[in-house]
Amino acid sequence: MAGYLTTHVLDTARGLPAAGLKIELYALSGASRALLAEVVTNADGRSDAPVLPADRFAPGVYELVFHAGDYLRATGQAGEEPLFLDVVPIRFGISDAQAHYHVPLLLSPYGFSTYRGS
Repeated sequence: MAGYLTTHVLDTARGLPAAGLKIELYALSGASRALLAEVVTNADGRSDAPVLPADRFAPGVYELVFHAGDYLRATGQAGEEPLFLDVVPIRFGISDAQAHYHVPLLLSPYGFSTYRGS
């Protein structure tokens, strides 16, 4: 079984999935950064398919970049510019090529948290 990467974004201020939020995935190697995928969350706050599917999944260092500011502006939660949270990068490592890695984001206009989910 090959591994894969998924994510999920929940808007904790509204108690809803964060629909329509743009996410980019980068592979990192030393000082280089390569864009691997770009997705937009669906009505459930998830991407329609794995962000990094099994056929492209490999151990390494990655970064998910959540475009929270655009989402907060679209939902009327942005507040004054500049926003406290605009772009939220989460850098993480994948060590097991056979595992499912799930990196969710819990988001509000003034805070976020993440963890390795299941």
